[in-house]
Amino acid sequence: MSAARPLTTLRTIAVTAALPLLLTACGYGSQADDSKKTEVAAKGDKLSADTVRIGYFPNLTHATALVGIQEGLIQKELGGTTIKPQTFNAGPSEIEALNGGSLDIGFIGPSPSINGYVKSKGKNLRIISGSASGGVKLVVNPAKIKTLDDLKGKKIATPQKGNTQDVAFLNWISEKGWKVDSESGKGDVSVVRSDNKVTPNAYKSGSIDGAWVPEPTASKLVSEGGKVLLDESTLWPDKKFVITNIIVSQTFLKEHPDVVEAVLRGTVKTNEWINANPDKAKASANAALKAETGKELGAAVIDPAWPSIQILDDPLAATLKTQAGYAVKTGLLKEPDLNGIYDLTLLNKVLKAAGKPEVSDAGLGAK
Repeated sequence: MSAARPLTTLRTIAVTAALPLLLTACGYGSQADDSKKTEVAAKGDKLSADTVRIGYFPNLTHATALVGIQEGLIQKELGGTTIKPQTFNAGPSEIEALNGGSLDIGFIGPSPSINGYVKSKGKNLRIISGSASGGVKLVVNPAKIKTLDDLKGKKIATPQKGNTQDVAFLNWISEKGWKVDSESGKGDVSVVRSDNKVTPNAYKSGSIDGAWVPEPTASKLVSEGGKVLLDESTLWPDKKFVITNIIVSQTFLKEHPDVVEAVLRGTVKTNEWINANPDKAKASANAALKAETGKELGAAVIDPAWPSIQILDDPLAATLKTQAGYAVKTGLLKEPDLNGIYDLTLLNKVLKAAGKPEVSDAGLGAK
């Protein structure tokens, strides 16, 4: 397991004493967007399943799904097996769909991945690949906050009580020796739980002095005059920590390993294309966002946000393990049994065939 520097405790698993809050770790709402359940045209011979239902968020941190589907790179590997994409606004509905059998594969953050696995006692899902790292920043009003010490006494927003960034910020406050009640957010720093969709307006109105948020919200704040005071990636070895995983229903994995392998070939090729063609990939992701949400991101937002997110195949299992350990240490999570949460067999098969190095499950692989 990669040993994070002491300050890496800034990033902990998104948890509260009530595990369901973990599920809100990524996304901007709580409902599935059923209007996007359209099938992608397929050509060629079918694999063992007629369709594969893939879930993701219309977020830049889910660029592998956005670009891979937009460019047909995943569908190409599936041949006559049809992709049925479904967009979600947050973790709860995606985990519910996966556990309920209406979704086969999903792109999702580490906290809901852990929660879904723990709640099912290890029976319902597996993490089969990584997708993205980074993209989390502390953005502040430079007129009020010039140094990290200046945060004391200020109002700083996080996306939601108990979400990944909320717990990371609470832990950072603790590391500074300051006190904040995790339930109310009151203390030496006022932690204001604010939906990412309304945080920029809250900043403009002066009701908050800054925010610890993921992209593209961070860059939206910068476009309103905010300044990046801290990029969380600088707190991790190699500047990498998991922000998006690819998960699969264990039932689907068992019954259709050929389909899962084909999807992973598609995601690996998509990630390679994204990293080789960053400008084209950025445009593709923005086009996909427009198709999904009806609105694309402006250059002032997407241009700084895009390079802060690392697209990769490695699930960075060691960082998830580290995050969970810090959550237990801070008393926000009972000791979870994460053994078996990863099954990287097919990913490593695909990587090996592509001449790429295999990746580690940090000792948490399925037996």
